[in-house]
Amino acid sequence: MPARGGMRPGDLGALLLLGALWGGSFAFIRVAAPALGPFVLMELRVLLATAALAAGALLAASWRSGLLRRWRGFLALGALNAAIPFTLIAASELRLTASLAAILNSTTPLFGALVAAVWMGERLGRGAVAGLFLGVAGVVALVGWSPLPASAAVLLAVVASLAASLFYGIGSVYAKLKFPGLPAPAMAIGQLGGASAVLLLPAAATVPSAPPDQSVLLSVLALALLSTAAAYLLYFRLLASVGPTRTLTVTFLVPAFGVLFGALFLDERLGPGALLGFALILASLLLVTGLVPARARTKRPRP
Repeated sequence: MPARGGMRPGDLGALLLLGALWGGSFAFIRVAAPALGPFVLMELRVLLATAALAAGALLAASWRSGLLRRWRGFLALGALNAAIPFTLIAASELRLTASLAAILNSTTPLFGALVAAVWMGERLGRGAVAGLFLGVAGVVALVGWSPLPASAAVLLAVVASLAASLFYGIGSVYAKLKFPGLPAPAMAIGQLGGASAVLLLPAAATVPSAPPDQSVLLSVLALALLSTAAAYLLYFRLLASVGPTRTLTVTFLVPAFGVLFGALFLDERLGPGALLGFALILASLLLVTGLVPARARTKRPRP
């Protein structure tokens, strides 16, 4: 058993690996999205990941009945928590670097806190409210001081990336409310299967005329099998093992890995605005998740 307040080495390793897998997804998308387009790329991502998860789980009878009974809910969940945000991120990376997209995606817990407050009536403390304002300041610094040329297309890409974070927040609350007690792997299969159905027609209508090259194909396979199928298995394992609060700390790792992979494999460089924005967003996440209180309390020594 881990020490109180700590994590087992295996869980810590799984958390680091999950951060690397999800951080790497931004580089894979940056390579493949221009060649395939957002709809086709995301359809391949969720379809291949669903097939891999279903083959690995062999769909136990209890899972099949749960999936079939709730197919409408999984269509909605697949749209909210996968199809729409995945496609928005892919579309944004037609203009943004993988590093910038990864940092913008780290605002997901901020939107999740807002959605939970509006939809579920969860109270936002002073620290969370301060964190939300700090997160907005971080996004402003990140975008306003970006080396990318200021244009309507770049601004629209930033909005699309932030909208993806909003949909992740909506999807997470929807899943919590609508799918209590369903086994975690079945949740992953149902969600990704629903996303596959939602994206099928848009993908079929936007199939590229030119065949993709080897780097694109490898990026698609890595995105589907590593950053989606394997990542979801790790994610749900961590939820069961260490709980949602500690699992949420992966949010701090994803942009770091996204920036690292962008620099190593795509020759992307970070300017001072990205570093400042990243620092402000990280500080806001610490406040929103309650890992750092809004005002540190000091104990006075007893006389």
